[in-house]
Amino acid sequence: MKSVLDFQKMKFERQRISMVTCYDSTSAKILSASNVDCLLVGDSLTMTMHGQNSTLAATPELMALHVEAVRRGAPSKFIVGDMPFLAHRGSLDRTLEAVRLIMKAGAQAVKIEGIEGSEYVIKHIVDSGVPVMGHLGLTPQSVHQFGGFKVQGTTRDAGEILLAQAKKLQDCGAFALVLEAIPAALAANVTESLKIPTIGIGAGAGCSGQVLVMQDLLGLNTDFQPRFVRKYLEGFQAFKEAFDKFDSEVKSGAFPSEKESY
Repeated sequence: MKSVLDFQKMKFERQRISMVTCYDSTSAKILSASNVDCLLVGDSLTMTMHGQNSTLAATPELMALHVEAVRRGAPSKFIVGDMPFLAHRGSLDRTLEAVRLIMKAGAQAVKIEGIEGSEYVIKHIVDSGVPVMGHLGLTPQSVHQFGGFKVQGTTRDAGEILLAQAKKLQDCGAFALVLEAIPAALAANVTESLKIPTIGIGAGAGCSGQVLVMQDLLGLNTDFQPRFVRKYLEGFQAFKEAFDKFDSEVKSGAFPSEKESY
């Protein structure tokens, strides 16, 4: 199993880091057999698994439930669990309870969106012995503030602010940083300016690694096809064909056969 030290070493040696979102035990078993470095139990599960139109419905209890399922399926993978909407913006006791739930469920780290107003909280979590992965750029929990899912850091001023925030996260003790939906040149500059690794999603090839939502890279989501996604399988069509074949064989009497009967 990799540790935060391994990711730091990969950054130093310029080895790319691969991370995939995962939300259930069956998928985790497949990913456990793969070469993927890290699994993210993201609050995007509210959209991919529960049909919501944003990540805001996630709760610490829901995140812990899915982390526990992924841990059962992938006992030897490094797992990061998302801190859900507002979980780190209330009292410190409430924040640490959310962290406790996610870590007790089997995560090795938590991911926190944003930095402004959260410096003390992030430092406290790190000082409590919990690795923290940051997340800047398009932070989905702030979708209403951004006015939708839009590319961030597109002006010089916005880019300078994001770079300053990234350095602040590093100073707070974050071991890695997700950069989402920002210009490739800005992401490359941030990556070169930090000692910690960056993991991009829609942030170009200059990051220390890349993350994609599993359902997107498998081509299972036909309703959401952003520019930054590369499909490695036409999963929707493959699954549909399998289901249709099952339906056809049930109706024709070809399934079950004598071999598949007791």
